Amino acid sequence: MATMRDIRRRIRSIENTRQITRAMQMVAAAKLRKTQERVLAARPYSETLRQVLERVVASAGGEIAHPLLASREVRRVGLVVLTADRGLCGGYSANVIRAGQQFLTAQPAGHQPQLVVVGRKGWDYYRRRGHAIFRQYLDIGDDPNFIQARELARELVDLYTSGAVDSINIAYTQFFSPGRQRPQVIQFLPIGQVQEKTGEADYLYEPAPRDLLAVLLPRYVETLVYQVLLDAKASEHAARMVAMESATKNAGEMIETLTLTYNKARQAAITKEITEIVGGVEALAR
Repeated sequence: MATMRDIRRRIRSIENTRQITRAMQMVAAAKLRKTQERVLAARPYSETLRQVLERVVASAGGEIAHPLLASREVRRVGLVVLTADRGLCGGYSANVIRAGQQFLTAQPAGHQPQLVVVGRKGWDYYRRRGHAIFRQYLDIGDDPNFIQARELARELVDLYTSGAVDSINIAYTQFFSPGRQRPQVIQFLPIGQVQEKTGEADYLYEPAPRDLLAVLLPRYVETLVYQVLLDAKASEHAARMVAMESATKNAGEMIETLTLTYNKARQAAITKEITEIVGGVEALAR
């Protein structure tokens, strides 16, 4: 049975841990607030750019041939997995990896998966299990910027246009609110969603639609990667905030339980001392 000294030592240890988890919760909440504002600010731009691309494609009558729009037979599937570089964020990274694994499992047997891992947690997971990692990007940081997104987008475009992969998909966590995030896998290349939603051409473009697409498509790809990075990072901050909040609450409950145990042990020790004193007095009185 633990002594009162052991219980006091454990209470102090848990109190120190609770201070750390509370501080981490506050830091994660501050980072989440900043990243959430950037996520919400970037979405209208990417959505408007997508609508412009749809109109440009529609105005050309579907006769535009571009490497980023052209589909080909899929033999090598590229999968980009966005995880965290650090832990203490609940099941955030595990959920993204699980979504990616489900996507790879659903692929036909002949498709050769090519993994591109963003984040140290995903890199550690696949490396320890012997999976071949085509490329990895570590230490993105808590505040991804457009320069990082542009570099990653260009690397992925080069992989696709060079024929190293026939399609590229991204496994990440979409951010909705601090209490709701959804791991999912989306198709990145080829850009099929632009051609699927073509509407009536009601604009005149200068220069020609072909020249406009040559400029807009790379920018759209960079914007999409930037949006995905922001969503993933906001989801990570939200998951860490919730995890640290739960850890702080659990630490408080443990402290209450140990304090009650300590008080009971102290009361029992005092009662025992009083009983011994009373017994000694009675013995002397005889």
